[in-house]
Amino acid sequence: MKIKNMTVAALTFFVLFACKEFKNNVDLPAPKLVAYGADSLRLSKDQYYDRVLGALVGSAIGDAMGASTEMWYREDIRLRYGYILGHTPSVRSQSPEGPWGNNLMAGATTDDTRWKYLMVKYFDRYHAQMTPSNFADFIGQYYESVAKTFADKEVVSNPDAIDSKIEKLDWIKEWARVAMAYSAGDREYQLALNRFYGGEMSCAGQLYTPMFGLVAKTPDDAYNLGYEHAIFDIGYAKDISALVAAITNMALRTQNIDSILNTVTFVDPLGYQDSRLVGRIAYSVADGAIRNVLENRRLAVPDTLTAEEMMTYKIPAGYPGTQEEWMRQEMLYQLLEKNEKAIPFHSGEIWEILITGLKFGEGDFKKTLQFIINYGRDNDTVGAVAGMILGAKDGFSHLPLDLRSQTIKVNRDVLGIDLEALASEIVVDFK
Repeated sequence: MKIKNMTVAALTFFVLFACKEFKNNVDLPAPKLVAYGADSLRLSKDQYYDRVLGALVGSAIGDAMGASTEMWYREDIRLRYGYILGHTPSVRSQSPEGPWGNNLMAGATTDDTRWKYLMVKYFDRYHAQMTPSNFADFIGQYYESVAKTFADKEVVSNPDAIDSKIEKLDWIKEWARVAMAYSAGDREYQLALNRFYGGEMSCAGQLYTPMFGLVAKTPDDAYNLGYEHAIFDIGYAKDISALVAAITNMALRTQNIDSILNTVTFVDPLGYQDSRLVGRIAYSVADGAIRNVLENRRLAVPDTLTAEEMMTYKIPAGYPGTQEEWMRQEMLYQLLEKNEKAIPFHSGEIWEILITGLKFGEGDFKKTLQFIINYGRDNDTVGAVAGMILGAKDGFSHLPLDLRSQTIKVNRDVLGIDLEALASEIVVDFK
């Protein structure tokens, strides 16, 4: 009771004190909020097309490089492939989230690239009105169109024809449940959202929000679009999904990887950094990942190794670097492994691997993608996000020739996804 009375007395004192008129009232100005990369994007139409195509193809390259080992542990990757340098045949059974065909050739992609295709179609229809409501309607309409194909004569007369339709329906149905509930109202939406993929903080938004970075005017605009459209995310996963959009937009503006990564520090339109007690988790994770890479570079690596160290840091077949370089990379892998989540596609885990890979690779496309893919876990999704960011930075003309050619050909001729046509659609709508 004494404490309560003291608190009331103190508040009364401050209120009375604050009401007194001061003869010399000085007010120091507060810092102005300045947007990071606030100027409009200055790219010619040809430059814009090159960067957009680079982003789409770069993302598909990362997706394809991880397609054969998606969700694997890195020890299993080394046993089967040694050190993956580029594309490998997608030797795996078809699945809704994976390839929609068994044992596809190298360069085949998964749902990460299908989402990019779907987003271009969304942009084409709603580029003047990109809102979460329209996005939810778009997903719901796509689901309905797939569901209606089960009444096709082809399915009735040919039981084998139902397999591909089941894959398509299984892939989109969980997303459609949330999208349709979003359109129905708050209560229905919250119920559906909290059971999306078991109620876990999945990386849902990161599969498609980087695309907003290609069409937004500024990094802040990209963040806001990504955040609004992250209707499948919960918690700080929404912040992460928005940040990958902002990072992608910044990648269109600069070749400097540190400037691109600094987007995480300076783009925070919703004030996550002001969160009491917790702060901004996405920033803390990214800052820790960057610190790990910087400290790793300073570590003293012994010239000679014990027999146990030789086994721990055995270079995988095909690794292009030195023993010292491999030891440093393996040490980073071990740090990432300490933070593994219950599911490999947890948004926070995807984010930490992504930032670590981008900082480790120093802006180099192959080095970054190889680091990410050979770590394993949900490597095709992390590779797809990293590939889009670096593809936007470098442009299609600077992507590795062998990887870009194979990716374009297989996606167009085998999967029916024409990445060049998709890039053209974006340029028509937004340039």
